[in-house]
Amino acid sequence: MRTLQNVRDPIEDKLLTPQNAALLIIDFQPVQVASIVSMERRELIANVVAVARAAKLYGLPIVLSTVNVATGLNTPTIHQLTDVLGEIEAIDRTSINAWEDEDFVTTVKATGRKKLIMVALWTEVCLAFPALDALEEGFDVYPVVDAVGGTSVVAHRAGLERIAQAGARPITWIQLACELQRDWAREATRAGFVDVVFSSIHP
Repeated sequence: MRTLQNVRDPIEDKLLTPQNAALLIIDFQPVQVASIVSMERRELIANVVAVARAAKLYGLPIVLSTVNVATGLNTPTIHQLTDVLGEIEAIDRTSINAWEDEDFVTTVKATGRKKLIMVALWTEVCLAFPALDALEEGFDVYPVVDAVGGTSVVAHRAGLERIAQAGARPITWIQLACELQRDWAREATRAGFVDVVFSSIHP
């Protein structure tokens, strides 16, 4: 079978690979999901689940975080995500900006990955704030634009524009899956890749 002639270093590759990226999932909790206005909520959930499934398929480190569960003011991550993530323990915070939580930042840095794929609710707050801080610390940030949402279309767009202007690199969930797979000759993940992509595309 023909393979890629120029196989790039999976660590140094400028594109995302299973060896150079980590996924951060922040505040996908029922209250936040219910407040999303910028996109249809069922599509949002389907898209973020596709992101999580892709991350699991390719063995990416996943950092999951919630806000205000321990205080009793909020409820845990939506079951659609935890069903995919399994035993990954959420880092619960009180800080609105996850990057201001020491446990969260320590866990992210412990992955050893400099490319951070990020999904969070809301776009304009819980995505924008840690993305800006991570960029400032030298990380490459990839917000998955169709797996995040804001309290209005304007707020969502403003959040994405702000982090893009700071150097973030917007990506879609299907672009992410294709970027991680990269080659149909990679048989170990080919069937899983097809399942993630074609079971998640919306009519």
